[in-house]
Amino acid sequence: MTIAGLRIGYAVGMFELQPAARPGKEPFLEFLCGSGIALFDGAMGTMLYERGAFIHRSFEELNRSDPGLVRRIHEAYVIAGADIIETNTFGANRFRLSPYGLESAVNELNISGVRLAREAASDRAWVAGAMGPLGIRIEPFGHISREEARAVFQQQAAALAEGGVDLFVLETFQHLPEVLEAIAAVRAVSSAPIIAQMRVDDGGVTTEGVDVVQMLSALSSAGANAAGVNCSEALAALDAISEMHEIGGMPLCGQPNAGNARSVAGRNLHLGSPEYLVAWGRRAVRSGARLIGGCCGTRPEHIQALRSAIGAVVPPSANARIVRTTTHTPPAPPVPLRKKSLIAAALSRGQRVTGVGLPPTRGHSTDTTAANARELALAGVDFVTLPEGSGARAYAPPVSIAPLCRSAGVVPLVMYTCRGRPLPRIQSDLLGASLLGVEDLLVVTGSPLSTVAEQGPLPDLEIDSIGAVNLVSRLNTGEDVGGNPIGSPTAFHLGIHIDPTAYDIERELSRLRWKIDAGAEFAITAPVFDVTALRQLLSHIDQDRLPIIATIWPIRTAQEAEFFEERLASVSVPAPLVERMRAAEARGDEEAEGLRISIELAAEIFPLVQGLQVTAPSGRIDLALAVLESLRSQDSGSAL
Repeated sequence: MTIAGLRIGYAVGMFELQPAARPGKEPFLEFLCGSGIALFDGAMGTMLYERGAFIHRSFEELNRSDPGLVRRIHEAYVIAGADIIETNTFGANRFRLSPYGLESAVNELNISGVRLAREAASDRAWVAGAMGPLGIRIEPFGHISREEARAVFQQQAAALAEGGVDLFVLETFQHLPEVLEAIAAVRAVSSAPIIAQMRVDDGGVTTEGVDVVQMLSALSSAGANAAGVNCSEALAALDAISEMHEIGGMPLCGQPNAGNARSVAGRNLHLGSPEYLVAWGRRAVRSGARLIGGCCGTRPEHIQALRSAIGAVVPPSANARIVRTTTHTPPAPPVPLRKKSLIAAALSRGQRVTGVGLPPTRGHSTDTTAANARELALAGVDFVTLPEGSGARAYAPPVSIAPLCRSAGVVPLVMYTCRGRPLPRIQSDLLGASLLGVEDLLVVTGSPLSTVAEQGPLPDLEIDSIGAVNLVSRLNTGEDVGGNPIGSPTAFHLGIHIDPTAYDIERELSRLRWKIDAGAEFAITAPVFDVTALRQLLSHIDQDRLPIIATIWPIRTAQEAEFFEERLASVSVPAPLVERMRAAEARGDEEAEGLRISIELAAEIFPLVQGLQVTAPSGRIDLALAVLESLRSQDSGSAL
């Protein structure tokens, strides 16, 4: 076939092309200081997949098991006219290699990746050490610390530097703090130039809402020598590059995907033609890009077509750049704790509160929930907890039930589960909850949506409760996940879940400390049957800083006592209580005995904490009210 006047054929799966006569390359940093245009290669993953590499294997491992295949792909891009060849090391960091049992092969795979690219490039192209994201979220929305992330990046960067790369390319990042850690890691081991690229969506902003002004400023301050976008839709990338050029300050790079992915016979294919990428490349250079190439779906024919086209495109003069800055109106100060809600005010005064945990609302009829809320309000209950439903049944979301409870005269405590929701969706949901008047919020990670065997290739958990606490805290200061102002700050009274009988109590305490540091303002326990375990947990908590609301669950049958641990993960019922329920089963008064146990537990626990929540099993609010009524003679009860 003929593309842009060049004839392209195939032989052994590669191109029969004559390489352009290009002199040896000057140091890459010298090139960046000039005004020329350089051409990247295309997609390595696309080419490997098309040549039989199984999609669920480590492509980086091919550097040692099939080096000839990797080298031939590099050679095809050099022949097509690429000035910069990226090593096959995008995912060669410890975290991404670990699922394949390759975490000990970081040095080997990165050094061999540089060697293969160097053999193909010779003196015809620069070799760029490719580094991608860790594949796992870092703080504040993940459980990997920035220090640990930097150490993992530094291990890979050191191996690439040892291999002898001319420059580093950090690409396809979506979380700005993560790429900043990657830059710092490279700078700790090498003085080679760094090109830092992020993925952007429509409007030229990242998936977390970071705009190009923030992006370019942060990347420049961190020590990148050039910046840009990759793995993005072409128009989104073009918008970002144009806006970056207006800001000015450093050379720009763009590597979009070859069209949007389309499903063809069960495969996701990028069907953008070489002409499509050429049209984009011409506009990108006119918009200020000096480094261009392609990402997913880009093949050697795309690069050769670009090679023939960009020579006729005149880049804009650097003098034409307009340095632009943006200023954000400072958000209003955060809402003080005591003004966030009635519950927050009571807890901040040191008063005890009582509540009832209702079951999820089935379907869209709220008659039963409304009646229960009204009865609980009349009984003097301070709050009701509205959990999310799980499983295949249809449940109304708690946020939709909250106004009903509020109108009935009882404070709604809305539970929000992270499972099955991406970060932008969580942010949107929480802003919607604020608009609907939700004040008291309990964020939890949530149980897996299905068994491990049933789960698909994508995880159902993008951020857990620690990340959600960080997100809510950011919204409470008037900023979104990208640090952009949202206007008035939200005023969520932020609660978390803790389990006194967790199997790994040290991990539970560690996660608790992370949540407190992130901004948690109160905590609700899992059902408590073991008071000793609760006391041990409380010994690690300053309730002046984090008030604790303990949960009581009235058990109704001996069978429930025996299998409670199976029902609620790590929550077990101590053997003496199980024996009491078995004896009650023999007598025929299980429910009464279960209620007596709950009343005894409530009496012992209530003085230790700042609140008590009694679950209404299967909607049995009479059992919950019986437990709370038993406390009236011992304490003034309600604070509200």
